[in-house]
Amino acid sequence: MTTTPFRVGVIGLGAIGERLIQGFTRNGELRVAAVADVREDLAMQKAQELGGIPWFTDYKTMLQDVDLDLVYIAVPPKYHHRIALDVLAAGKHLFCEKPLANSLQEAKEMMEAALQAGVITAINFPLPYAPSTVKMRRLIADGYLGTLRRLEIQTHFPQWPRGWQQNDWVGGREQGGFVMETGAHWIHFIQTLFGPVQVISKTLEFPADETLAETGILAKLELADGTPILYDGLSQIAGTERVAFTLYGADGTLGMTEWSRLHGGRVGEAVEPLLFEDEPHKTVIENLVLALKGEPSELYDFRSGYEVQQILESLRNPEE
Repeated sequence: MTTTPFRVGVIGLGAIGERLIQGFTRNGELRVAAVADVREDLAMQKAQELGGIPWFTDYKTMLQDVDLDLVYIAVPPKYHHRIALDVLAAGKHLFCEKPLANSLQEAKEMMEAALQAGVITAINFPLPYAPSTVKMRRLIADGYLGTLRRLEIQTHFPQWPRGWQQNDWVGGREQGGFVMETGAHWIHFIQTLFGPVQVISKTLEFPADETLAETGILAKLELADGTPILYDGLSQIAGTERVAFTLYGADGTLGMTEWSRLHGGRVGEAVEPLLFEDEPHKTVIENLVLALKGEPSELYDFRSGYEVQQILESLRNPEE
């Protein structure tokens, strides 16, 4: 196995790509060795910021000209499929943004190609690695909830796309929307905690402009044992953003708001913030490094991405 620092090539330099580049550079065992983006000025600027590394507007040229250990794909979802297949064909380990693809068929082809390539693949589902979710998982394992009765997801956005994520595709029906962008995290986390999920029913709300993403969803899903999951999503509303995930059990309630604030209570008690010290845990990037070293790691591969895609496509397709 190649010694560190492992050389990373980044394809896509938008807001999420920039966030992950910062994570790569903070890790002493990874080095961003090349970047690619169709926007020449952005690729050139980022390459200069990273010490004058090679930059490209054509990712295929990057794959040919630079010796890379890992490629990170951070482009919009409809481009994942083609780029991922090219990266896998080049024999490179692959880290991809969620959702895995822009259709179930594309996701299936990517999963199959990954299995054939025999390389490391991972999806950027960061939620299970966060300190609050690590603690939540520990409490669930320790029996805090008792028998699980119900799960609820609530995602309310006064503005979609959010202020920090203003671009055409995030707000478009073809490959964006809050179900695809934020629902993916919670569907994956539920599958990680409790196993397979199926969609029972859903009602979608769309604006008059057929190019724009959904503005509302009410859905019922179930775990394999029949435990209900209620999904309530709205955008373009008054008020402030609210993202909440709640688990109701026979013995207690656990919840998370704003992606990181953990709260809970036993039956008969008030639900209050749960203060805790961070438990030892590794980030998704640290787990990538472990995998590249050939050591045990916790990563969510393209099969996990495909399983999430199955639920996303069922939720966002009004005809299913």
